[in-house]
Amino acid sequence: MTLPSTTSWSMPPLLRATFGLHAAAAGTLLLRPEWAGWAIGAVVLNHAALTAAGLWPRSRWLGPNLVRLPPASAARGEVALTIDDGPDPAVTPAVLELLARHGARATFFCIAQHAREHPALVREIVARGHSVQNHSDVHRHNFSLLGPRGFLREIERAQQTLAGLTGERPTCFRAPAGLRNPFLDPVLHRLGLRLASWTRRGYDTRERDPARVLQRLTRGLAAGDILLLHDGNAARTAQGRPVVLEVLPPLLERCRHAGLRCVTLPQALQAGPSPIPGAAVRPAGTASHPS
Repeated sequence: MTLPSTTSWSMPPLLRATFGLHAAAAGTLLLRPEWAGWAIGAVVLNHAALTAAGLWPRSRWLGPNLVRLPPASAARGEVALTIDDGPDPAVTPAVLELLARHGARATFFCIAQHAREHPALVREIVARGHSVQNHSDVHRHNFSLLGPRGFLREIERAQQTLAGLTGERPTCFRAPAGLRNPFLDPVLHRLGLRLASWTRRGYDTRERDPARVLQRLTRGLAAGDILLLHDGNAARTAQGRPVVLEVLPPLLERCRHAGLRCVTLPQALQAGPSPIPGAAVRPAGTASHPS
């Protein structure tokens, strides 16, 4: 089990610059009020930069952010398939079957509220050799507007839920829609979590054409990539089938032909060689655990 961090939090350079700028602006207003326009303008621009950093999911301006796997993982020919917003009893079991058929591992960023509703499905994900990580408690639409206490309540409750169901405390966190603000990084540090976004995404919550989703995920596909799909909130094709189920088979085949192995994020982040692929993956058709 991963315990919360006991090391001190290191403030990102942009936030250090922000505090310095605000102090300088306050001093300017006191000592040179005729320069007030310049001081206020600088503060406004600074806040615009902070907002832009929070609205850019792959940004590292507000703190560390995993957008690609480490060089050691890329050297091993690994990619990480991450699947968000589940578990969904109408989609997740079929996703697990497809992964099993291809001997692939994935990381499921689960919404804790859904996990509480479908505990057996969460245990099934882990039993098949995949990883369950933290995607917040209820996936709030206003998540990026929360303060430190709101972040702590939302993320820690999800930690407790997912750890209770899987027996292992998550080590990675993905913000809802990837959006955040400067208060998130110190909370993640306190909880011992690492922010993880992605290298490329398929936009499969709104794109109904599997070919377009596949193209977005495979254009320039390379070792070290982190790919994003969804089993929860999945868009449907014109025939009513979840897009993720149409995309996964050709995506996994492309990875195989390119010599790439789909591993979980914890596997990719370890220093040594990854375990043999599929060693703990349950075969397709294995029954789920009871609730």
